[in-house]
Amino acid sequence: MKEPSMNEPIKLTAARKPYKGVNMEGWIARWYTRTRRNDMADFRRQAASVAERLPGGGRVLEVAPGPGFFSIELAKLGNFQVTGLDISRSFVEMAAAGARAAGVAVDFRWGSASAMPFADESFDFVYCMAAFKNFSEPVKALDEMHRVLRPGGQAAILDLRKDVSLADIDAYVKQSGRRRIDAWLTRWTFRHFLIKRAYTQDDLRRMAEQSRFGRCQIELDQIGLELRLTKPAQTAANVA
Repeated sequence: MKEPSMNEPIKLTAARKPYKGVNMEGWIARWYTRTRRNDMADFRRQAASVAERLPGGGRVLEVAPGPGFFSIELAKLGNFQVTGLDISRSFVEMAAAGARAAGVAVDFRWGSASAMPFADESFDFVYCMAAFKNFSEPVKALDEMHRVLRPGGQAAILDLRKDVSLADIDAYVKQSGRRRIDAWLTRWTFRHFLIKRAYTQDDLRRMAEQSRFGRCQIELDQIGLELRLTKPAQTAANVA
């Protein structure tokens, strides 16, 4: 089967809608972009953490980058080849504009996490923040991350955890410095939508076991968790 080139446009082949909830386009995407600017310290911290794990010239894929803040911050830190893949055309346009304004080269594209338009073993690292709970086919998305990773490559999925308390959500929003109306909308979204979609640690372990990764590590933070996955450096096919 012919593999797609890195610049070839794609059509989604998944039968199911590739995301849960509303379509993140138009004013919803603009609101999300505005409120997430309050979390720039988190994006910079995560970018620095990932940069320490990458070789010079390493290829990184961010799945569901939204407005692209993490990818842009990572691109500022070294000669990394950074790509972002998002199902929202509004986010792709916003992220590309943000990269141009920042003077960095990031390749933002439109596409689905469960049907990625990349050849096998294209990336050294895959990153996904605050989006995995919204994927309608999470195990398939994990399999796609495994497929596009090079042997020895790693994936990091950061997201909200199901057992987060409302007090922790309130503290997180207060620390972010959001203005009154924006803070209220953020709390409302967490309480009525995001927590309901979030996964438990056991949920994520089961998904990792069902996927081609087979196993995972999980670390907790204030309101979320980080799922760490590694593609073995040597597979049975390599040995054979």
